[in-house]
Amino acid sequence: MREVETYDEWDEDPDPDDPELTPAWFPGHHLPEEARRMGLTHHVPDGALLDFAGTLDPAKPFHRITAWAMLVVFGLPVVFAVLRLRYVF
Repeated sequence: MREVETYDEWDEDPDPDDPELTPAWFPGHHLPEEARRMGLTHHVPDGALLDFAGTLDPAKPFHRITAWAMLVVFGLPVVFAVLRLRYVF
């Protein structure tokens, strides 16, 4: 009986002749598939932020601090805009 060869994505010896093979540390590998379908790449600001956020590892404390800082930086303007609307009306 012939043994079926399976693909292992964690294989230590990938095919060096594969033209689509790029190292994992190259930018753009952490974008979700939905973002790629919308045309986002690591070259545009929104895509670069998604790519950067995708590289954060929740097991590392500094990465958690970075994620919370990003949440504050991007969430605070929304809070201020809502407060400004509250005082206008």
